[in-house]
Formats: sequence, structure tokens, C-alpha cells
Amino acid sequence: MQLKSPFVRLAAFASAFAFAEPAIATPVADPTHAKPKQVILISFDGAHDLAQWQRSRALALRTGADFTYFLSCVFLLSRDTKEAYQAPGRSAGRSNVGFAMTRQEVAERLQQIRLAASEGHDIASHACGHFDGGKWTKAQWKAEFSAFSRIVRDAYTINGIAPEPSDWKDIAAHASKGFRVPYLSSSTALDEALRENGTVYNASGVSRGPVKPDLEKGLYQFALPMIPEGPSERRIIAMDYNLYVRHSGGMERPSEAALFENRTYAAFNRAFKEQYDGPRVPLQLGFHFTLMNDGAYWRALERFAEEVCVKADVECISYADYVARLEGD
Repeated sequence: MQLKSPFVRLAAFASAFAFAEPAIATPVADPTHAKPKQVILISFDGAHDLAQWQRSRALALRTGADFTYFLSCVFLLSRDTKEAYQAPGRSAGRSNVGFAMTRQEVAERLQQIRLAASEGHDIASHACGHFDGGKWTKAQWKAEFSAFSRIVRDAYTINGIAPEPSDWKDIAAHASKGFRVPYLSSSTALDEALRENGTVYNASGVSRGPVKPDLEKGLYQFALPMIPEGPSERRIIAMDYNLYVRHSGGMERPSEAALFENRTYAAFNRAFKEQYDGPRVPLQLGFHFTLMNDGAYWRALERFAEEVCVKADVECISYADYVARLEGD
């Protein structure tokens, strides 16, 4: 979507009288002081459930948005092939979030990933087994990154799925360029390992409000903002799981799903308007493929995206697209 060109109206006032005032033109706004488009960065952690792949891609098609999918590589392994993954300090075939059930499920997920990539979405890394690596060493993180790269790259071969599409190796290579750590559990060791891994951006930070990314020794550091939410307007990380814990203590309360949806939508909308009417710092929102509180947070996302992503001066783009823009400046 392109921002419409400014409409400049020239008004000339003339009179038949000899003492008429000269014509006056309305000044043209200085384009160098025009506001930039409001950027919104929407992402999904884990990228597991097949129905949510389809639902998110459909939302993107309706709104013109590009999303970032932070993939957990264990979902490219079935119960028969799970031994191909071994997390640091754990036995092979262990994961905090399980694995795919069958080879067919893996094949269908690979197809969804390929479709998303072909539609312009950003496929990135959420590591593999969703373990808390806050105390891992750089060497342990490098081992996890190596496992991610190998499993994603060789997913078709590991699972005996043939033929491997010609575009898969490129998609797999790109997936190591962006990262979000499970549990947002960052550390100095992680940052060092990310740089040595060739990762371009790390979307694992948290900030009090929306902030621009920092470039630290070649690694772009993004932070999910804490935004005001609820009657007391207490700040909370702009992510569905955090809202789920606040609203219902991490327990399902479907009878109150409409309330939770409306609270979430209101919080997103307020955070958006503060930037849209103000400095236009990118707004980041994080989600999972889990339908918490009967899908309240996904419905709030869909309402929000359908209203704002279609605006002429708003861009809902991926982290990779935003970084490419920064690199081009």
C-alpha cells in the first residue's frame, strides 16, 4: 500500500475591482517534515498448529500484512524422528513443547512454511526444544543453533519426505537470520552466540514502551513493549501469553473470553494510537499458535489488524523487511 501524494489546493482570489488583493497560494507542506508510515511488527512464536498457519496467512491476505514466524524446530520432527534433536544438557528426543505426531503432520507443516515464505513472510528461529537457556553458555547456545540449522535444512531427508522442493534450502538458510529466545530469557552468552551464528536480528528484549531497535556490534536488538492494559492501565508485555496470565491466571475461562478480547483490542488500539498520533515508533506485538481463553487474543489481533494494517500510512511488515529497510538507509 502506498501513501497517497499530498493534495495541494491553490486558492486564488480575484476581484473585478481595481483595488483587489493579489492572488494568494496556500503554502505547500515541506515533505521533509512529513511523518513516516507507522510500522507494526506482528510475530508468532513456535508456529506449530496447522490451522493457525492457515488462519494467520488468511489474515495477512485480507490486510496486506507480512508476519514473522519464529519456528521451533522440534515441530519438524515426528515421534519417530525426535531422536535427531538433543538439547544442551539433556538426553536425545526431549522437548518442552513436544514434537509433531506423524510424518504427514511434518509434511503439511513444511508446506505451510513454504507457502508463507512464498507470500513474503519472514521465517525465523525460536530455537528447538523451548528450554530456558538463560544460564546456557555460548557453546551450549551454539550447539542449539547448530541443531536448529541442521534439522530445518534436512527436514525432508530426516523424515523421509520426498521430493524435497527446490526452494527449501534457501528458506532454511534464511530462518537462522532472525531469532526470539524462548521465555524471552536473554543473556550475554546468547548475544555472543547469535553474532557468531550470523544472526542479523534478535527480537528477545522487553522495553517499557515502544522503542526503536538498537544495533549492537552488528546485531539488531528488538524489544517487545510493555503497554497499558485494563481498567488500571498497568503495563504488560504486548504478547498473548502475558495477557492470558494476567486475565485468568493462565487457566482457561471461556465464559469471559469476550471481555478478555475487548480488553486486549483496547490495549492494542491505545498503543497504536499513541504512536500513530505521536512519534511513530514501530509497535511490536507477539502471539503464539495456541488459542488461549477460547481464542480471545487471536480475535483481538484480527480485529486490530483488519482496522489498522489497511491504512494508507501504516505498514504491517516483518522483522526481516524492517531490518532490510534500516540497512538501506
